[in-house]
Amino acid sequence: MRSACLMIPALLLLLALPLSRGRYNDDFDDGEDLADFDDNDFAEFEDMNEDQAAEAETAPPPRASPSSQPEEDEDEDEATVELEDGMDGFDDSETQDQDMYSKYDQEEFEGIGDMEKPGHSMKDPLIIHTVPAHLQNSWESYYMEILMVTGLLAYIMNYIIGKNKNSRLAQAWFNSHKELLESNFALVGDDGTSKDAVSTGKLNQENEHIYNLWCSGRVCCEGMLIQLKFLKRQDLLNVLARMMRPAGDQVQIKVTLNEEDMDTFVFAVGTKKSMAKLQKEMQDLSEFCGDKPKSGAKYGLPESLTILSEMGEVTDGVMDNKMVHYITNNADKIESIHFSDQFSGPKVMQEEGQPLKLPDTKKSLMFTFNVPGMGNTSPKDMDALLPLMNMVIYSIDKVKKLRLNREGKIKADRNRARVEENFLKQTHAQRQEAAQTRREEKKRAEKERIMAEEDPERQRRLEEAAQRRDQKKIEKKQMKMKQIKVKAM
Repeated sequence: MRSACLMIPALLLLLALPLSRGRYNDDFDDGEDLADFDDNDFAEFEDMNEDQAAEAETAPPPRASPSSQPEEDEDEDEATVELEDGMDGFDDSETQDQDMYSKYDQEEFEGIGDMEKPGHSMKDPLIIHTVPAHLQNSWESYYMEILMVTGLLAYIMNYIIGKNKNSRLAQAWFNSHKELLESNFALVGDDGTSKDAVSTGKLNQENEHIYNLWCSGRVCCEGMLIQLKFLKRQDLLNVLARMMRPAGDQVQIKVTLNEEDMDTFVFAVGTKKSMAKLQKEMQDLSEFCGDKPKSGAKYGLPESLTILSEMGEVTDGVMDNKMVHYITNNADKIESIHFSDQFSGPKVMQEEGQPLKLPDTKKSLMFTFNVPGMGNTSPKDMDALLPLMNMVIYSIDKVKKLRLNREGKIKADRNRARVEENFLKQTHAQRQEAAQTRREEKKRAEKERIMAEEDPERQRRLEEAAQRRDQKKIEKKQMKMKQIKVKAM
């Protein structure tokens, strides 16, 4: 029964095979139709691929995520570089993207406009900044240079004007005093450049504000040095400083007398401020005039002037009627008057110690006068100093005639001995140290001479001779000590 069932399908299959072969033979009568059929076997699949590509062209591009945007930008940059290097005929990627976006329908695809805006925002607009003021080519850019040039011109102009004014003042002073000086001195204006003393008849300019005049050839004096010390009008900084601290011009005169033409005394008169300063700084005034400055009202002097004197007899001898007349009438121009037989200048300040000997002294007369005008001096003001020069000439003759009495002379000599004794006491230790240093140097030189001797026998004899000398010095000192003890007993 089972076999009968299997036979029935097999018979049906056999009957179906001839029918199908006949039908295929009707459809393809020749070989060409069969070849065409074979070529078009995959035509259906090609049509499907074309449909998918069309859909891909019409579909909008996918929206890129923010995280992948930098990588895509880098890829686009690399692609752009390759195209520029290798293929110049292709358009840039930005133009292609704009052409592709223009194909899409703005109503059908949303967000296309938003994607185009970032592309346009990548091109920043051109912003023109204003140039800073310090970089602009205008006068304001050179204000520092303008100030420097202006300051330099002001300094040069002030230098020329100040120098010329000091020169005019000096010449005006010399013109007003020339006749008086030539009548009292044989030599006026020696500059010291020649071996023989020659009267030049003009001032010697030391610098732009100091002028010197040397006069000599007069009885009882070696010479007279006149120094005109003007303000530094050629210095702009000094001019500005004087606006806050006014100052004036000065005339300083130093007369050096002969040793036999002045007695032994120290005397000074001047303003309170100048006397206090001189007593503190000058060696002779600090040693011989230890008292405080005294008022000159006793002699009829103004209250602004004070007196320093070694002894009262000197003050009475110097301040006669004519001298008081000169000082009183020109009190506003007098800074200081200083007479001294022990003048050695300012105190010597030494870091290592005091000098081992007294400084050299000269018998001198010093005068310091203030020029009228207090800085605003004119050439006409120089004529007002002529009476003071007459006072200088009178002082020279006055000091020559002034002589101390016996008691005053003894007191003056005692004062000088006291000063010398105090000086020796102060320098005794230093002199001992100096003597010890000299002895040690002498011994060292002797020892070096012995060591430099090449002959051993001669070197031995020199050492024995040095020892004998040292022994004799020791014995001599011991003898002196014995004699002192015997005298004491």
